[in-house]
Amino acid sequence: MARIRKGAAKPAPQFLEDDPSTGYLPGRPWPTVRYGLATLLASALLVFAIEWIVRGDFFGTVDFFLQPFKPGWTTIIVFALVMVGLDAVLGRSHQSLMIVAPLTLALAFVGHQKSRYLGDPLYPTDFLFARQIMALMPLLVRERPWTAVMLAAGLVGGLSLLVYGWRTWRRRVPILSRKGRLARLALAVPLLAFFVSIMDYATFSWTRDRLQIIPIMWDQKENYASNGFALAFAMNVPMAHVSAPPGYSEKSMAAIERPGIDASVPDEKPDIIVVMSESFWDPTKLPGVSIKPDPIPTVRGLRSGSMFSPEFGGMTANIEFEALTGFSNAFLPAGSIPYQQYVRTPTPSLATFLKSEGYRAHAIHPGTNWFWNRGAVYADFGFNDFRSEETLPPMEKRGPLASDAAMTDEIIREADASDDPVFLFAVSLQNHGPYEPYRYYNPTHSVDAPISSWARESLLSYAEGSADADHGLQRLIDWAKARQRPTIIAFFGDHLPPLGPVYVETGFLKDNVAPRKEPSADAALEHHDTPLVIWSNRSGPVENLGAVSPAFLPYHILTTAGITHPYYTGFLGALRERYRVVDRNLLLSPAGEATPDWARQKQIDPKINDFRLIQYDMMFGKRHSAPDFFPETVDKLVAHTS
Repeated sequence: MARIRKGAAKPAPQFLEDDPSTGYLPGRPWPTVRYGLATLLASALLVFAIEWIVRGDFFGTVDFFLQPFKPGWTTIIVFALVMVGLDAVLGRSHQSLMIVAPLTLALAFVGHQKSRYLGDPLYPTDFLFARQIMALMPLLVRERPWTAVMLAAGLVGGLSLLVYGWRTWRRRVPILSRKGRLARLALAVPLLAFFVSIMDYATFSWTRDRLQIIPIMWDQKENYASNGFALAFAMNVPMAHVSAPPGYSEKSMAAIERPGIDASVPDEKPDIIVVMSESFWDPTKLPGVSIKPDPIPTVRGLRSGSMFSPEFGGMTANIEFEALTGFSNAFLPAGSIPYQQYVRTPTPSLATFLKSEGYRAHAIHPGTNWFWNRGAVYADFGFNDFRSEETLPPMEKRGPLASDAAMTDEIIREADASDDPVFLFAVSLQNHGPYEPYRYYNPTHSVDAPISSWARESLLSYAEGSADADHGLQRLIDWAKARQRPTIIAFFGDHLPPLGPVYVETGFLKDNVAPRKEPSADAALEHHDTPLVIWSNRSGPVENLGAVSPAFLPYHILTTAGITHPYYTGFLGALRERYRVVDRNLLLSPAGEATPDWARQKQIDPKINDFRLIQYDMMFGKRHSAPDFFPETVDKLVAHTS
């Protein structure tokens, strides 16, 4: 008889759970109750741990569970049912915990970090741009190397422990009998299916209402706080689908007033150059901060107004979406990213229109072409080409990223090389966060502020990058002044920078990020306004625009250029007379009159409803409005093949 080699793995037990030798007889009352109680206890501990991690507050988590009918208790039942069903699939009791626990705890940790640094909870759609997060890891590692080392060690240790536990469990726990597995499936599957059926937030559910699961989709921070991380995350899964606005039909589209404006361009077509400068803002607005010399003198001298960003500290693509299309994020699910989810077919934009009028439409970004899915999106927007890190010549760096000076060189080169009029959209990269201290070895500014040394050096890194962006604008202005061809330059910041602790230490914010729902219009303007310059080498800077949503940028650019269009100057022009800011939480009139929470009101301004209908029709609907509002798109749409 062959000897068993020392150290060889023990074979997994093949006896069933109803074998008397195991001591576990699920057909009898006590083992069945014991299994159920153990599953509920594991579920309760796991859900509590998830909420504690996400909230970062032990007592706040306790308060969440104190009331018996809070959604937290429903979440425990749901998790228990999931584990019961997975046990049946895996074939061993409680082995599901080794899948559910690591996955949900990891999601909770990521959710806490996102909320801390960007102010938003974790949404299911965030995983559509997980590649972007990985691309930013080198910057995060440089800023906090020891944190990165600890995370890497924890990840390796956790995976090793998980593999060891999985193998040990399968060797020591008996296989579930067929009857036991069927019983578990019979219990879990129908109840989970019923639960899924009541989670569509767009329809009313009596059961969901009795369980006090209230979808608060207009305020996602409150949604996650009230319903808990798991349920709120689940309710956001359907955001990938955008429902038609009430009353959407061919008849309702025909009823929208037509502007009576045709598409036209001047005989001498001006070049149009738009620069969206990464995180560009005026850092001297921070309380108690003095920066010498002034980091943004050019912008300060030419400023036309402010861009009211729908985001804070990130989500650049959402500002870009509005600025290029003239559509609004206000009509899309909170937390969605159109570039990732919705732009999948040719979509009207400034590039589409101007290209139809003989322009060459170019896009430039010194980052990778897949970031924010720009390669595919720009093709659908009608750009002739997109030059990115993959196709641009080697770019000189300032700090760790491609410099604004190098990008400005490319803008000038592209425009001068074209015989045709040019529409050029450029997105800078140099001043992307995080703003680690001593990013630049040769700073030309100094910061004086009663804050910690780390915060002061971080602010200096940001201010130095802002100054470089300002220098880039001045170079473009000087270049355009010497040109014969009419030239329009628009320059703006996409959002306030993610300065985190700098905001708290200076007293600008209570937390690292601004609240999604501001207490007043003034607070919203303070935390979302970035500088905006629109300038012409024929007439100088446009003045006194005030704060405007990015969706109105096409109107102001084309008006300055002497160009008309049924939608961009016609419809948006008429809407601009009523509103200058259209945000999901706020409408702001040209006179400064605010309408907060407008989307929750029973009666919505018909003009805003028309805005929403046109956007839905062109992005998701039957394009009934295309002949009258976007005639350049009719019978000319060819989907990209990337």
